[in-house]
Amino acid sequence: MAENGEAQQQPQVQMNILAQFIRDMSFENVMAQKGTGGEVQPDVSVQVNLDAKKRSAENQYEVVTKLTVESKNKESGNVLFVLELEYVGVFNIVGVPEDQLHPFLLIECPRMTFPFLRRIVSDVTRDGGFPPLNLDNIDFVAIYRNELARRQSEAAAAAPTQ
Repeated sequence: MAENGEAQQQPQVQMNILAQFIRDMSFENVMAQKGTGGEVQPDVSVQVNLDAKKRSAENQYEVVTKLTVESKNKESGNVLFVLELEYVGVFNIVGVPEDQLHPFLLIECPRMTFPFLRRIVSDVTRDGGFPPLNLDNIDFVAIYRNELARRQSEAAAAAPTQ
């Protein structure tokens, strides 16, 4: 009976996407600008940065996924295209304990908006004259852990030695 009472005391986590939109986007077809064409073997690199902040409304948060996609020709190393995209999700989040809110914002929220981001990348690369780029799934947990480790090592390096 006590277990049931404890379960009722913990608030249930609720997350709603209130809005999602492109804040900034740039697509540069370098290959077309240089007037080159023909068969190329693309080598694609993807960089992901995440940011989250509290909005003025209660329980609302803005989570930004910043994506930089660069495609180079494997043989020559020449850039084929560069895509930079800032995709924003506005979330209403209730019931997440304060100590778990930061990882929740930077892991769960980007997971929810990723399918839409993937579609935009596919459409833009196709509309830009390339085969549609279908991004692989992104491990947001690994990105979060890497960022924590980076911050800890920076803090350790900045700490005065005695």
